[in-house]
Amino acid sequence: MLTPTNITVRQAVLSDLDALAPLFDSYRQFYGQPSDLKAATAFLSARFNHGESTLFIAHENNQPVGFTQLYPSFSSVSLARTFVLNDLFVCEHARRKSIASKLMAAAVDYASSLGAVRVSLSTATTNEAAQQLYQSAGWKRDEQFFVYHFAIPA
Repeated sequence: MLTPTNITVRQAVLSDLDALAPLFDSYRQFYGQPSDLKAATAFLSARFNHGESTLFIAHENNQPVGFTQLYPSFSSVSLARTFVLNDLFVCEHARRKSIASKLMAAAVDYASSLGAVRVSLSTATTNEAAQQLYQSAGWKRDEQFFVYHFAIPA
């Protein structure tokens, strides 16, 4: 018999740091970075301590299984607040249960509650599963602008 799962999503607080750090470390590994739980913890701690991001955490049966992180920004053209959904991750064993969709919805609801006009995200061009998820949730791919980056030497 299949046990029904209880999935919850809520805004994370500093006391969630120990639950978030391993998820964040796994997210970074997904993008080819070596595991570094200490650095992941320090990075998230700094974001909390400086009020530089808003995180949402997902639990399945009271176990942390995913998160998303929003960074505040602004649109000069729109004269309005925007957010960048910079990180979205769900543990592999918890995927295909609408957890990512619930995390994205929580992020959009939060941004909307603060009067933001847009939430933006980017993903690897090869991450077709993520692209399908975003499109199915109503996100639109930008067809007007190219994104450029300038790497600042260390």
